[in-house]
Amino acid sequence: MKQTHLPAQQLVEQALAASTADAQITYVTEHSEANLRWAGNSLTTNGAMRSRSVVVISFVDGGAGMASGTVSRTGTPDVAELVAASERAARDAGPAEDAVPLVSEAPPGAGDWSADPAETSIGVFGEFAPALGQAFGEARDRGELLFGFAEHSMSTTYLGTSTGLRLRTDQPTGRVELNGKSPDFARSVWSGTSTRDFRDVSVAALAAEVEQKMRWSQRRVDLPAGRYETLLPPSAVSDLMIYLYWTMEARDADEGRNVFARKGGGNRIGDRLAELPLTLRSDPAAPGLETAPFQVVPASSGAASVFDNGLAAPAIDWITDGVLTNLVRPRAWALKQTAPATVAVDNLILEDRSATVQPADMMAATERGLLLTTLWYIREVDPQTLLLTGLTRDGVFLVEDGEVTGAVNNFRFNESPVDLLGRAVQASRTERTLPREWNDWFTRAAMPMLRVPDFNMSSVSPAS
Repeated sequence: MKQTHLPAQQLVEQALAASTADAQITYVTEHSEANLRWAGNSLTTNGAMRSRSVVVISFVDGGAGMASGTVSRTGTPDVAELVAASERAARDAGPAEDAVPLVSEAPPGAGDWSADPAETSIGVFGEFAPALGQAFGEARDRGELLFGFAEHSMSTTYLGTSTGLRLRTDQPTGRVELNGKSPDFARSVWSGTSTRDFRDVSVAALAAEVEQKMRWSQRRVDLPAGRYETLLPPSAVSDLMIYLYWTMEARDADEGRNVFARKGGGNRIGDRLAELPLTLRSDPAAPGLETAPFQVVPASSGAASVFDNGLAAPAIDWITDGVLTNLVRPRAWALKQTAPATVAVDNLILEDRSATVQPADMMAATERGLLLTTLWYIREVDPQTLLLTGLTRDGVFLVEDGEVTGAVNNFRFNESPVDLLGRAVQASRTERTLPREWNDWFTRAAMPMLRVPDFNMSSVSPAS
């Protein structure tokens, strides 16, 4: 029978107690969200919502090997029905290729299991909303329009296993996107940021960036397709590096299916990918980018295994001073390859620790080149080289003798982020940024601006 309401911890315990399988993992995520949306210098909607998801993963050994079955529900489900459905799914599945003993050692940062879930509310915008109203008035005075949204969510996950783990993690996530447009919509620019709590968001700074880019875009310069010296701002770099990160699966590399495969067999760990001393890393404790210190997944993939739920996710370098040092490797594949297991972390940082320049310094040192704002509609063309294609968006600017002299037409690009790392000749200091293309799935990133001497603008785009 469906329950009217139960604490998340109690749901986990009931599911574990109802199990007749060989092993079980259950986790419950309590989610709350608040948002503001605006268009044409006016708020249009605001609201708050709450939800709950319950995931049960059962493990059954049918004699040929351990199989897993996952079933999820929202709200407060009938626990007995949910557990039974998960066990049927496990019995119907074949032996799992990634089967290993479940994690039994609690990772660091296990959280307070007994505490109530963390929550957000519309009150998170208490200082943001009045500042936004001021920005609306200033844009109206300039004859410009502001569009965009602000979202904040809080998710608390309680994970319990039949091996005795009781883990809890809280994940705040916030983002702001601010678009400036001319009344005829011929000009469009963008600014955005990520945040954990909105206390560090400056509407004035975002609006000032939009105002500056609107001034830059008053003059239009048409350029043909070609290779251009290009300044990639942190947001554009993050979208490219996140795609690279999502392909860093050790098994695909070991079996020759991705850009990290070595010709002749094996993977490219130990190869130099960048001439600059660039380090690509993840750290669940990175200030401002904090995320879960252990793995929580509902299904297995090349990058994760349900058998690894609760496995510690420590800080890790993927690329160290330009050299590939790690790939994502679940425990089952690690055992087959006699290599260390490595867990993907939900944040990403690219940095040249020796860099001292700011993005503004890199612009000032540019004789002639392009300054991008963001990239979008990014798609993979060739997994062997990680060739990507996509479009520029909301402002491509021409920089001449250290100053922006106008806005350029949009382009379609064709580039591999791996190749870009090898061709980058300068990086700024790293700063927290909001990916534009991927921020529905990935917001916790810190990146530098990169200077690439020959970015491939493969064709002119009619997009505006």
